[in-house]
Amino acid sequence: MDRFDARKKVIADMDALGLLEKIEDHHLKVPRAERTGVIVEPFLTEQWYVAVEHLAKPAIAAVENGDIEFVPKQYENMYFSWMRDIQDWCISRQLWWGHRIPAWYDEKGNTYVGRNETEVRTSHQIPTELVLRQDEDVLDTWFSSALWTFSTQGWPEQTEALKNFSPTNVLVTGFDIIFFWVARMIMMSLKFTGQVPFKQVYMHGLVRDSENQKMSKSKGNVLDPLDIIDGITLDALVAKRTANMMQPKLAEKIEKQTRKQFPDGITAYGTDALRFTFCSLASTGRDIQFNLERTEGYRNFCNKLWNAARYVFMKTEGFDNGFSNKTLSLSIADQWILTRLDECISTTRAALDSYRFDHAAQGIYEFVWNEYCDWYLELSKPILNNNPDSPEAIATRHTLLTVLENILRLSHPIIPFITEEIWQKIKELGGTESKASIMLASYPTAKGINQQQACHDIDWLKGLILSVRNIRGEMNISPAIQLPLFLNNGNKEDQRKFLEHATYLKSLANLENVSWLNPGDAIPQSATQMLGSMEILVPMKGFIDKDAEIERLNKRISKLEIEIGKISGKLKNEKFVSNAPADVILKEKQKLEDFQLTFDKLNEQLANIKKL
Repeated sequence: MDRFDARKKVIADMDALGLLEKIEDHHLKVPRAERTGVIVEPFLTEQWYVAVEHLAKPAIAAVENGDIEFVPKQYENMYFSWMRDIQDWCISRQLWWGHRIPAWYDEKGNTYVGRNETEVRTSHQIPTELVLRQDEDVLDTWFSSALWTFSTQGWPEQTEALKNFSPTNVLVTGFDIIFFWVARMIMMSLKFTGQVPFKQVYMHGLVRDSENQKMSKSKGNVLDPLDIIDGITLDALVAKRTANMMQPKLAEKIEKQTRKQFPDGITAYGTDALRFTFCSLASTGRDIQFNLERTEGYRNFCNKLWNAARYVFMKTEGFDNGFSNKTLSLSIADQWILTRLDECISTTRAALDSYRFDHAAQGIYEFVWNEYCDWYLELSKPILNNNPDSPEAIATRHTLLTVLENILRLSHPIIPFITEEIWQKIKELGGTESKASIMLASYPTAKGINQQQACHDIDWLKGLILSVRNIRGEMNISPAIQLPLFLNNGNKEDQRKFLEHATYLKSLANLENVSWLNPGDAIPQSATQMLGSMEILVPMKGFIDKDAEIERLNKRISKLEIEIGKISGKLKNEKFVSNAPADVILKEKQKLEDFQLTFDKLNEQLANIKKL
């Protein structure tokens, strides 16, 4: 009988027997199916199980003896906690689709197992007139998945694919399915092939949204990678997030959240920027907190690389780039950037070998943006603009192309599309291996270049140029204005570097002239920075509007006085100090310290300007 009809019949029978005392309503939580709203109740049925204890023992040993390695290693503990307390595996699922359980029953309830009904009848000598019924359940999805590493290679036939690709080197997966998939693949592979299925298991984190919530369609916070790559309008994004929902009642809330979070929809960021983002976030932690602002930053990186390539092509097309030269007149800047490239190659390869994709991405980013683009391209300009046909210019063009080509091969696994596009152009200039695609070119290897003296000199030069730029910023002097510069109190090494690299210094710091003060020379009223023991002096007279600068500094000082007063009052308030969390108090103290340092520095600048 239907369960609802049966309940009414039970009550009627109890009442007829005089056993019914009373009937009263009773409210209780009844589980219902999300899609249909039908009441869900437990229903005991017979299930198929795999006895796994004897399968688990060799799978545990494979990790204990190092045949299989987890990366990061701490995930071995999660694996062992499951495997050492393992339960028999229920492989029956009551679904409409899947691989049917290979079991047949006759009318007496006898069970027969085989590959198909014909095999069952043959092996058990069952006549054709005897009706057999196949089990209606299907195999657990993980059961089929557990066979994946070898069944996809043609097993049980001993195919060439099975020979070549089983075992494989690395499995990349999420920590949440260590037991459901990883462990079962290991058990099944050892059972049926006698080999481990893979040698290393790299565990990545789960991608969460910007508020660290797990992405879920029911929450409406899922981001489709294609929408980040190609872009999507706000209305289309709302429609996508609220379509075919398991809980339609949440649609209004999800639409409101989406319109607030993405008021202009999602801009097209491109595939490379998205790939770079995920690599940079792939730390050894469990979760990846995804934020579109990071993707925007890496899109800017791709633009920076593209613009750098345009500059290189503009300076090298139609020129002798030195690829037929046996010797090159490398400048100090060439020696420095080639040393830094070698270091970047070494650290990137080490990061990839240890599955620290975040370190690899960060290392490439820092080298390309902060050293090659921000400094080396600028250092190349004085040489190339002075005499394009000089040996130094030829060497500089050779270095520009060589470093860029290595950057492309180094970055290609992370950002494949832009690197392929630029590499094909470099190939026309003779700066690449003779291959059809960057995909077929070898990955860069370090050559042992170690020009440390060049590195020390360039670091000194960078420090000096940044000091001049800081003075410009503090004194509100336009970068377009050429400044005089005085150096004072330096040692012999400072003087050597100054004499050897004055051309770079004047060009990159936009200086009218540079002079070294001798003992006893009069020092003009100047803005000052220190580089070691050396004073860097920029005379102020004639380069700023004295009255306007005094007014500007007084306004900033007044605002800082107000902020310092607010924070000081807050920290003197016993009620605030006793009730506020320790980290909040620490932040307020740090803010006060920072404001005070700025306040003192501005007053110092004000005093110097008043003396002009």
